[in-house]
Amino acid sequence: MNLNESIVENAAIEWSGELGYAVGHGQHLAPGEPTAERDSFGEVAAGRAVGSLIHTQGIGDLYKIYLTAQRDGVDFNLAYIPASFTAPHREAFDTEYMRQLYALGYDLAAKGYPWQKAPPGLTVAESR
Repeated sequence: MNLNESIVENAAIEWSGELGYAVGHGQHLAPGEPTAERDSFGEVAAGRAVGSLIHTQGIGDLYKIYLTAQRDGVDFNLAYIPASFTAPHREAFDTEYMRQLYALGYDLAAKGYPWQKAPPGLTVAESR
């Protein structure tokens, strides 16, 4: 099966869902609606928007790297922190959070963490 934009988009949506993000329809989230997140479209917080942009670009970059590896016949190996890691992150430089994150990564590697051969949400069988 050839990869196309639809397959990548659906995989990204699925992965985002696993990370706790949800897809919402603008008409239900728009100002004036019962489930609106803001009173006007101008109230979008810059920090939240930048955070979403970084997250989305990170996913896009991951898929670009995967597709480039597929195109060039290069092995793709991915390791990442699982969604089960839920330590609280209280501030930008939270040493306790960093220690827990490091300990998890170290333990996973010490146990022979298996490389993921495709980005989350995209199985290797779909990519061939």
